[in-house]
Amino acid sequence: MEELEQETEKWQKKLKKKEPKFSPKIQDGEDFVENIKAYLEDSYHFREEDDYVRAFESIIWAWAWFEIGRDYGFIDVD
Repeated sequence: MEELEQETEKWQKKLKKKEPKFSPKIQDGEDFVENIKAYLEDSYHFREEDDYVRAFESIIWAWAWFEIGRDYGFIDVD
C-alpha cells in the first residue's frame, strides 16, 4: 500500500503545481477545469481517509481530464 500512496502523492503534487497554470480556453473548457479540480480534491479526500485505491483512481481521472483538455484545446496551459 505504501507504493500506491507514494504514487498518488507524486501525481497530486505534479497536478497541483500545474493548477495555477491552466485555465479554460473555450467555454466548454470550464467543465474540464471543474472536473480536474474536483477529482484532485477527491483524491486528497480519499487519501486522508486511507482509501489509497480511490485516491489513486481520482488522481488518474484528474490527469485524464487535464491531458484531454490540453490536447484537444479545451484548456490553456501556460
